[in-house]
Order: sequence, then C-alpha cells, then structure tokens
Amino acid sequence: MAYRNKLALVYLLGFALDLVNMFAASIAYPQIGQTLHASVNQLAWIGNAYMLGLTLIILPSVWLAAVFGEKRLIVASLVLFSVASWCVAQASSIETLIGWRLLQGLGGGLLIPVGQAMVYRHFPVRERARLTSIILSVALLVPALSPALGGWVVESWSWRGIFYANLPFAVLALMLAGLWLKPEPRLTSRPALSFSSLASGAQHMGGLLKSPLLRVAMLMYVCVAGIFIGTQLVSILYLHQLGFSPTQTGALMLPWALASAVGITLSRVQFNRLGPKPLLLLGMSAQALGIGLLIQLDSNNTWLAMLLYALMGFGGSLCSSTAQNTAFIDVTAERMGHASALWNLNRQLSFLLGPALMMAVFATLSTITSTPNAFALCFAIGCALTLAPLILVLRLNTPHVLALLAP
Repeated sequence: MAYRNKLALVYLLGFALDLVNMFAASIAYPQIGQTLHASVNQLAWIGNAYMLGLTLIILPSVWLAAVFGEKRLIVASLVLFSVASWCVAQASSIETLIGWRLLQGLGGGLLIPVGQAMVYRHFPVRERARLTSIILSVALLVPALSPALGGWVVESWSWRGIFYANLPFAVLALMLAGLWLKPEPRLTSRPALSFSSLASGAQHMGGLLKSPLLRVAMLMYVCVAGIFIGTQLVSILYLHQLGFSPTQTGALMLPWALASAVGITLSRVQFNRLGPKPLLLLGMSAQALGIGLLIQLDSNNTWLAMLLYALMGFGGSLCSSTAQNTAFIDVTAERMGHASALWNLNRQLSFLLGPALMMAVFATLSTITSTPNAFALCFAIGCALTLAPLILVLRLNTPHVLALLAP
C-alpha cells in the first residue's frame, strides 16, 4: 500500500472516531440522566465538553506538531483519547463524566487538523478531489449510522457500552499509526508560542471578517448546523418521552443522511450556476420547516418523524455545503491559512454553542411552563434561529459572486 494511502486510512479512522463521539453519545442521554441523576443542562455538557476540547486544541496544534513531530503527536493523542474513553465509560458521576469528555475531546481534536495536514501534503493536487469525496462520505455515513448503532448498544447493554466501543477502533488506529507513520527529523530550534504571535494571528483572522461572503458563511454554520445539533438533542428527549426506543430514535439519522446526500449533490451541481443565495434560502427554509413541525409528532408518527429528519438533513447539508463553497471565494492565497483556521474555529464553536443554547433554552422553559409547552416553544425558537441569517443572505450580490466564480 502506498504511504499516502496508509496516512489516509489512519486519518479516516481518527476522523470517524471524532464523528462517532459527536453523534452516538447523544442517543444515550436519557439513560445517562437516569443513572447519574443528571439535569438537562448537565446532559448538554456531555457533548459540549467534548466539543470544547476539540475547539481549544486547534490553535496550538500547529505549534505542537512543530515541536513534537506529527507522528508523536498523533500517537500521543490516540493514547489520550483511548484512556479518556475508558474513564468516561467508568464514570460514577455526571461531573467526572464531563471532565473526562473534555480530555477525550482534547485527544480527539488533534487528529483532525494534524492528520488532515499530513494527508493533504502527501496527496498530489490532481488526486485530492477523490480524497475529499472519501472524507465527505465518512462525514455523511458515520453520523447516519452511529446513532442507530448507539441505540442498539444502549438497549442491549448500557450507555457505557457506547464509550467502550471506541476502544477497539482507537487501539487499531494507534497500532497503524505506530507501524506506518514515518517520524519527522527533530527540529534544531524550538518555535516559540507567545501571546503576541497568537494575537497577531487573531488580528489577521479578524480582518477576514470584512468579507461579506465569509461572514455569511460562518453565520450560516452557527444558525443552521449548530442549531440542528442542539435541536436534535432536545428532540431525543422529546422522542423518549413519546415512547420511541433508542434504536428507533437513532434510526432517524438514516433518512437524514440520505436527504443530506441530496442536499450536498444539489449544492455541488448548482452552485456555480446559481450562486449561494437561492441554495441558502432553500436550505434554511427546509430545516426551519422540519424543526417547526417536530411538535406534531406522536408515538404513532414514525413516518412523519422520518420525513422531518429528512427535511432537516436536506436543508442543513445544503446550507453547510453551500456555506463552505462560499466562504473562501474572495480570500487571497496568502490569507488562506488564517481563513481556514478561522473557519474551523467557527465550525467547532457552532457545534459547541448550538447544543448549549438549545438545551439551556429547554431547561429554562421547563421551569416556567409545562413540559409539552417547553418542547413546543423550544422547537419554535430553533426554527426562528435557523432563519436568523435571512437578511444577510438576501443582501448577497449574486452577479458579483458569479463574476468571482467565472474565472
């Protein structure tokens, strides 16, 4: 096997582990809440702590890779991730579980930026499109399958089994990284990590926000992708109350994934012809409709639940794919590094803030009104937040964007 393919396999294993921990754990929230006597806000931090770890490690990851070497860093991150996964599964209180999830996120968070940099550096430009399509396939399939498999693990065993299930794959990735990855030469001088260098980088990133295209794309990720993940967590509690089993709830991500594939394909085919505005408007409307109608579900409406998840999948993925295509259209080559870092920080923060906000909204509403009303109001707020970027999207200059795409 070619060395670049070995790199890709190690990276994809680590990438899949990150995705599983984002999406599979949420299916066990009701059972974790019962076992560890956790509040709604505490349950939200099971995911938030992991996402916080992923986010915090992005900025120093480049410096860490330069100091310790990429192979050593990936091996160390897999060891940290494996130990933290074991400790999460062993947790006897919600506080310790959240603490170990933060550490798990720090370990997993190094796999994405460092592994991605290694893989793309070793693949020739002409072969990167195929690599990207494989990465996107993993990004689509893992979120679709992991909740259903996680629900089956919870029903057959317990919520702890979801975190134990990480270990074989993490150990496999660790073994392959140790055997396959080549160590880099040691640096003769250690690069400095200072507040001034971080401040300079942050200043460059802040300047990029003057671009209306990057600004709209980033807001779209917060209000569409982030709010969907938060709404999904609330809907898991709602479906549990309606009598849906963990397996049934997890299986709803399958129509979500199929519809997501349609949304991604539509964005790829029509973006250069139509520009971002009509695609974003269609995607926002579809997700908002899916969220707004969740309150119409009952225990006999499995088909309606599948339809609403498909609407959210189509709309959310159409927006996310279009936003990523839009973000870097007018970014110059010399500023692409800072733009990429800014984009990844925004993406991780979206996945962190969306769940925190929606679970906090539901917890607050639950204290001032009945539970059914709290769910209804929470879904209505999620619908409204999905449409929050509407004015900025309507102000996009389509002829100008199409002119930028023309060359």
